[in-house]
Amino acid sequence: MAPRPRFDRRLPVRELPNINERITYPTLRVVDADGTQLGVISRDEALQVAQERELDLVLVSEKASPPVCRVMDYGKFKFEQEKKAKEAKKKSHQTEVKEVKMRYKIDQHDYDVRIKQASRFLKAGDKVKCTVIFRGREIQHVSLAEKLLFRLAGDLEEQAEVQQTPKREGRNMIMFLTPRRTPLVKPTRPGSSNPTVKSVTTSSSGEHPRSRPRRPVNSNPAIVAGDGTIL
Repeated sequence: MAPRPRFDRRLPVRELPNINERITYPTLRVVDADGTQLGVISRDEALQVAQERELDLVLVSEKASPPVCRVMDYGKFKFEQEKKAKEAKKKSHQTEVKEVKMRYKIDQHDYDVRIKQASRFLKAGDKVKCTVIFRGREIQHVSLAEKLLFRLAGDLEEQAEVQQTPKREGRNMIMFLTPRRTPLVKPTRPGSSNPTVKSVTTSSSGEHPRSRPRRPVNSNPAIVAGDGTIL
């Protein structure tokens, strides 16, 4: 018995499209290149129609009864399908996790650099892993690292949402940010817009209370004694 080959050197079987003579169904429902229904005709008649138009007979729906074929330029059709597939692949973005590392004693310049990095990752549609690294006795200042991460989330709140709040892992503290899907709506501060309009009370006669003439004030008011005598 001959030994079996270690590797299969046969070429992979290539699927050939069901066009022209490869279509074996005896009866077909044929659609012309301009969308006109040619009705149910035999395979030979359908091939003759495609040859007269110098086009191809392409099997569109094999499961229909009878199967549906279309008269078209198969080469052009295949090119357009491949072009659409490439465009769809370019538009599809696989989300990745990008990391931004820093120390809790970071200065303002380096902090601004981390903000720009995280903003660039978020605009590209990626998640951001914010990591604060502890060294030596810095592990005692966990609260400062947590405060720094919340500050970072606040500065990026228009672009990102907090997916995971700050959490300690070993000698690191991490926080995950994800691109914001809905725009951030900040609450309006009192007095910033739509100032409150004070209601004005009117008298029973309909007059504004300030429209009444003011009572003159006596600059020298009379002094009344205890027995009613005016002094």
